[in-house]
Amino acid sequence: MACQRYPPYPPSRRPVSWSRAAQGRPSRKTIRPGWRPIVRRRMRPSIDPGYDVPAVLKPTDDRTVFQMPTSSGAPRDMRRVGSLEFTLKGLPLKLTTFVEVATPTHLFVAFSDLTSGNETYPAGRYVDIDRNSTGIYEIDFNRAYNPYCYYNPTYECPYPPPENRLKIPVRAGERMKRSEVGSLK
Repeated sequence: MACQRYPPYPPSRRPVSWSRAAQGRPSRKTIRPGWRPIVRRRMRPSIDPGYDVPAVLKPTDDRTVFQMPTSSGAPRDMRRVGSLEFTLKGLPLKLTTFVEVATPTHLFVAFSDLTSGNETYPAGRYVDIDRNSTGIYEIDFNRAYNPYCYYNPTYECPYPPPENRLKIPVRAGERMKRSEVGSLK
């Protein structure tokens, strides 16, 4: 996963997973005290099968490691893998795909869209995909998630590159009510 550099936290802070927040069951990801009710409201995005699309990875020849900017200001070592080309809502689109140098078995797709800043985290969202040898993938935007740094600024979250700004709204995956966007900053 692209955003899993877990910050230290005092023993009194209870780790809670985004997917387990409603049940209060422990996990590794930390939610700030008092934010659990907001996470519970955010937990139940509707699933739209139209946002689960096949994609073809067009690999790049450039294997150089570069430093992707992050929310903490500390760059993250990443490598471009290529572009995932797909059709969403009748439009041909592509997203540049990366792997972290430390975890090359997962594709990291950071993107923003027309909901960014209005319905979702202003900087964008992520989709993680297990890598395979076929080059054919499934991008399920229903699994798009807000970076952990939106909820806890001690996380180090990579920013989506400018070429990954989709010109359509992606109304799937984790979103916030308009009244909540910006209220957690």
